[in-house]
Amino acid sequence: MDSLAASRLLWVDPDPPSSVTQPPSRQPTAGQVAAPRERRSQAGTMEEGSYSEVPVEPPLRRWRCGRQGVKLALLGLLTAALWAGLLSLLLLWHWDTVQSLKQLEDTAAQNVSQVSKALKQQDAEFSRNLDRVVENLSNLKSLGLNERRRAFESLERLRLEVDKLWVELREANGSRCGSCPEQWVNFRRKCYYFGQGSKKWVQARNACRGLQGQLVSIHSQQEQDFLTRHVSRTGSWIGLRDLDIEGEFVWMDGNPLDYSNWGPGEPNNGGQGEDCVMMQGSGQWNDAFCYSPLDSWVCDRLATC
Repeated sequence: MDSLAASRLLWVDPDPPSSVTQPPSRQPTAGQVAAPRERRSQAGTMEEGSYSEVPVEPPLRRWRCGRQGVKLALLGLLTAALWAGLLSLLLLWHWDTVQSLKQLEDTAAQNVSQVSKALKQQDAEFSRNLDRVVENLSNLKSLGLNERRRAFESLERLRLEVDKLWVELREANGSRCGSCPEQWVNFRRKCYYFGQGSKKWVQARNACRGLQGQLVSIHSQQEQDFLTRHVSRTGSWIGLRDLDIEGEFVWMDGNPLDYSNWGPGEPNNGGQGEDCVMMQGSGQWNDAFCYSPLDSWVCDRLATC
């Protein structure tokens, strides 16, 4: 047994102290002294033999095992640190991505808002331009229609004047001019037609033109009395209007207002604007909305000779 192995042996006191109180010893004899020595020698020999059989772990192996444990612990710590770093990088990447997406969303929303404002401004400008174009076209159309209507009314007045002159000339030559078409009523060189059916003022005017006449023009009390006896009780359109200049009423035959039979408080141009004139059942006149339908209208034309 080498010295290192011997140092690992557990030393045992061959004579452990006893707690039992020994009686007073007597002087041993020589034989008694020699016997214990032999027994201790034999016991020492037996103990040495028994200790020599116990396996003792070498210190180098234990050092190697401890070193492997330290390596494994360090490897575990390093792996955990790597995973923690990777997770941190992933979290940072996710946060940066979220911030970038949020910034991109804000930029996109701002761009959409700016584009929307620009489109609204362009749309408003386009609408204003379109309104101006439509207004100009409407004005041109209105001017054209007004000019056309004025030219047509001038021709109508000229035709009426020619017809009047012709009638006067025939009467001067001894002819009697009082003939009227069928369903027309004669009164003082004029023929009157009392139309029935719901019509607006313009429709009534066109209906009279289709009958070779025009909406009636009234120039005397005698003519008014005649019409009052024949007019509808529900009201009828007549040929008086102020479509061109408000308050300046003109007859269909082109003559100014030289006779009137307005009702109380009329004309008042109430409601949506009243530019056309109707005769009530009582014979009195009232300015009315031109697009209101009436059930009757009155036409006139010159009697033939």
